[in-house]
Amino acid sequence: MIHLKINDRDVEIEEGSTILEAARKINIDIPTLCFLKDINEVGDCRMCVVEVEGRRGMTPACITKAQEGMIVKTATPAILEAREVVLDLILSNHDRKCLTCIRNGSCELQKLAQEFNKDEIEFDGERIEKTIDDLSPSIVRDNNKCILCRRCVAACKKVQGIGAIDCANRGFNSSVSTYKELSLKDVNCTFCGQCIEACPVGALKEKDSTKEVWRALRDENKYVVVQTAPAVRVALGEEFGMEIGSNVAGKMVTALRLLGFDKVFDTNTGADFTIIEEGTEFINRLTTGGTLPMITSCSPGWVRYLELNYPELIPNLSTCKSPHQMFGAIIKSYYAEKMGIDPAKIYMVSVMPCIAKKFERTRDDMQGVEGLDDVDAVITTRELARMIKQAHIEFTGLEDSGFDDPMGEATGAAAIFGTTGGVMEAALRTVAEKVTGRTFDNLNYEDVRGEKGIKSATINLDGKEVKVVVASGLKNAETVLEEIKSGKADYQFVEIMACPGGCVMGGGQPIRTSKERATIDIRGKRAGALYTIDEKSTIRKSHENPILKKIYEEYLGEAGGHKAHELLHTSYVARDKYNLE
Repeated sequence: MIHLKINDRDVEIEEGSTILEAARKINIDIPTLCFLKDINEVGDCRMCVVEVEGRRGMTPACITKAQEGMIVKTATPAILEAREVVLDLILSNHDRKCLTCIRNGSCELQKLAQEFNKDEIEFDGERIEKTIDDLSPSIVRDNNKCILCRRCVAACKKVQGIGAIDCANRGFNSSVSTYKELSLKDVNCTFCGQCIEACPVGALKEKDSTKEVWRALRDENKYVVVQTAPAVRVALGEEFGMEIGSNVAGKMVTALRLLGFDKVFDTNTGADFTIIEEGTEFINRLTTGGTLPMITSCSPGWVRYLELNYPELIPNLSTCKSPHQMFGAIIKSYYAEKMGIDPAKIYMVSVMPCIAKKFERTRDDMQGVEGLDDVDAVITTRELARMIKQAHIEFTGLEDSGFDDPMGEATGAAAIFGTTGGVMEAALRTVAEKVTGRTFDNLNYEDVRGEKGIKSATINLDGKEVKVVVASGLKNAETVLEEIKSGKADYQFVEIMACPGGCVMGGGQPIRTSKERATIDIRGKRAGALYTIDEKSTIRKSHENPILKKIYEEYLGEAGGHKAHELLHTSYVARDKYNLE
């Protein structure tokens, strides 16, 4: 531990901590813009400057290590003036259409402008009008709002290992751009959306699909149904001021009914289908000499990453569609038949924590009965929150209600799909019992849980050892794939999710500020809520879901059979990362 003074107050903090961290320990909030803990620690924006006794000039608090005996001032007149000059310069070249900006009210730059009482811009000069890139199915990029903080660049490059965006040009012409200034749809972007989560302003956002959904809800000829992913229910409440990790499933279902959806279903049921099909596929590969390791295919950002960067490993991918695509196919086939509804009239909306799902639903081979799209629209957690607010529904005061039967029943195994390791754990619960013929009471596979980016375990199935590995974040995925390619690792089953921490930290989830990301375990709180749902579930194994048993008996036949493959499985394609079309 080291000791220092900040604004004449004594602080004790671990050696290696920054001045910013030391100040926050005593509730002194030094403003930042470019800083993103463990991702973008560069001190470029200079909003966090402080004065350190004995040093000339001002020091960036976000990257300067606290030292024994250091004396720091964080809010002298000179510091405040320096910060205001920096803020004025940023605002001078910023598109200030705040009322129509997606981040109005949640923008970190707007918050600073309010704190500094900016009623006019000191250096309001010439601006360059930049083209908006809205050609991607998932992401809209507006450089007119970009403040060159580089947080998005760092997230893409350092966390995901992609580098689809980077800094280009110099001086007044500096910008965040792509290879040859192409659209994101034409480069190696995986549509994971981590750049959106990192952006402090409105320069990056998801492609809006709410208008399409509103149109469908108004169309009397459409039977509009909605399904919600597990990670949505433990994050949606944050958009209405509720505590991080609150399970708002009941209020969410009530809100969706009030919006006008004909039926409200649970994607967790689709996750149970995924486990049955994926588990069956894995057992078949394991016992018949199929391609191993088998790699999960639930995360569309991850699937696109493999198609772009490791096409030689496409045979290793499970052929299973992701849960919401499977569920869409079931709704437009089995459910439509049982209810006597023309499947062409069914409009399926998926509420997802993921913006890559917007791309996924447009992929070839994501059609089911009569060539209809499995899913007609994907909206994110944030988009659903906006729809609820547009309808002036007082979310926090809503009563709880349940998902519609008979398609709303799901297991605890499905709930944990939303966090890294959850797909693997859910699959192992089923695979272990199918392979051994025994029933297991201890269903928690602790070795594949937790926040580590890569987790491995060896599972003993009555003398047969199965080596598994779980990776979240595409940089970690790269590490695992290189191990597989080189033959250094003898894995049989691999789970990969594009987003660090899994779907709970997806690119469509509520955006938290830099300070919140640095001081709150957001992933842990959201994931913990999913594990609680699992623990409280009556049924915790996908293969014991009575709805699934009934559908296989009445409609699909055996798991992995012809009809199941026709509806619930898909195919992949090698992509040239610089010639995608």
